Amino acid sequence: MIKPGSLQKGDRVAVIAPAGPPDEEQLLEGISVLENMGLEVVIGRHVYEMNEDLAVVDQKRLEDLHQAFSDPAIRGIFCANGGFGTARIAPGIDYERIKRNPKIFWGYSDITYLLNAIQNFTDLVTFHGPMVSSDMNDEQRTAETESTFHPLFTGESQTYDSNGSPLVTLAHGRGEGRLAGGNLTLLTNGLGTPYQVYTNGAILLIEEVAEPAFRINLMLTHLKQAGVFDEVEGVVIGNFQVEPDEYAKIKRVLKDFFACAPFPVVENFPIGHCQPNYGVPLGVNAKLTTSPPRLVIDSGVM
Repeated sequence: MIKPGSLQKGDRVAVIAPAGPPDEEQLLEGISVLENMGLEVVIGRHVYEMNEDLAVVDQKRLEDLHQAFSDPAIRGIFCANGGFGTARIAPGIDYERIKRNPKIFWGYSDITYLLNAIQNFTDLVTFHGPMVSSDMNDEQRTAETESTFHPLFTGESQTYDSNGSPLVTLAHGRGEGRLAGGNLTLLTNGLGTPYQVYTNGAILLIEEVAEPAFRINLMLTHLKQAGVFDEVEGVVIGNFQVEPDEYAKIKRVLKDFFACAPFPVVENFPIGHCQPNYGVPLGVNAKLTTSPPRLVIDSGVM
């Protein structure tokens, strides 16, 4: 895998919105956080634009994405928020352009589709992490979420254990492989396309938001029947962001589904639609253990 360069104070980064326009006030609040890290922020030309013509929308989103990757002064690209529609633009991406200009690409939720698409066609490490508008605004942001950007500057590895969140083991063991995955709905939707997640020898990360237990069960079953779990080395389960009663049902689904897994499965990582929301590099080596539960991830930058 190709690791992008690390960030330094004074670097210029771009904020784009390939999954839909953000709230302007929240975006500006999140941009202030990036600026306080010493970064110079450039906002994509079409970030706030809305249009009912999907073809026009897609072209504008692609334009901002391509411009950010083409500009040699831009060192990182951060998505403003999630939404929908990234699957539509995946076929139109100039992957050779990205391969010639590797840099940090950061987001999650609907951005999952692009994280995997870019990896599949360029071998570039991508980042599943909190977004500028939806996660870094003044109301949502926590100090822990803000700190998750620091490894982009330092190049340090990351370790997650029960010191930060009480991790729960669903299946014991040890696994090592590249970290892959993202939002469960997007992973499922990508199956059978050139943009699907590849899990052979991988530690698979899954997270979701506002989906009932029966839908989680359906999507996990879909992944299983498509062979996604046949050769994984482990599963990391992030946040599901549902009401407590529904989460109790989801926990039963997860417990039953992974009860006989021949690989380690650990849940309750603070990754996904939650606060704190920790960012992780996809495509780098990771080690998952269960005694005690711990995830160690190599640096995502050079």
